[in-house]
Amino acid sequence: MSSPVLALRGVERTYVTEAGALNVLRGVDLDVYPGEVVGLIGPSGSGKSSLLHAAGLLEKPNAGLIALDGRDCSKLSERQRTKMRLSTVGFVYQFHHLLPEFSALDNVAMPAMIAGKGRGEAREAAQVMLEQLGLAQRIEHQPGQMSGGEQQRVAIARALANSPKLLLADEPTGNLDPANSAAVFQALYDQARKRGVAALIATHNMELARYMDRVFALKDGHLVAQRF
Repeated sequence: MSSPVLALRGVERTYVTEAGALNVLRGVDLDVYPGEVVGLIGPSGSGKSSLLHAAGLLEKPNAGLIALDGRDCSKLSERQRTKMRLSTVGFVYQFHHLLPEFSALDNVAMPAMIAGKGRGEAREAAQVMLEQLGLAQRIEHQPGQMSGGEQQRVAIARALANSPKLLLADEPTGNLDPANSAAVFQALYDQARKRGVAALIATHNMELARYMDRVFALKDGHLVAQRF
């Protein structure tokens, strides 16, 4: 078996509130492998977003090890964490967060340009990505000229722009109707499989969760494997 792209060992996350310490992650262990789509379910406030933020190096856990592509990221500086995120991790959120004044093409090309690619090369790669996601007719459209499902597919293309090893998605279909939810999930799933990207997806949609390779529920700060 190949090595995991994402490896979590004993990850803990505690927030200080007026009511006292809130322990949302209590020693989480998880491996996610290339081309695998893993689901994360649980009620609001259970810690799904905290787990994704820790896995994507957006937040530092209070304890535990996080390894991306075989590299222990626990003691990296903030600059090193940012560089690791840019090169290794792609994010998709419930809200697409596309820049409204830019076209779909430029929204997708922007991460590659930030990473140092030339504008022409980045736009060429972005066009290929958008075409693969069925958006050939929307390349020059701004987000406001597209449907919710199209906007999310652009967001998926942007997340994949730098060829990440890990894709993290937080309720990526949460704002969509059932038909668009299914289409967006299928696009994300197909791209993860095709590119060998390890994907960890938090969702409330149990119908979509059934199609994932593995599913875990976050309960009392621990991951519990689910069977359908």
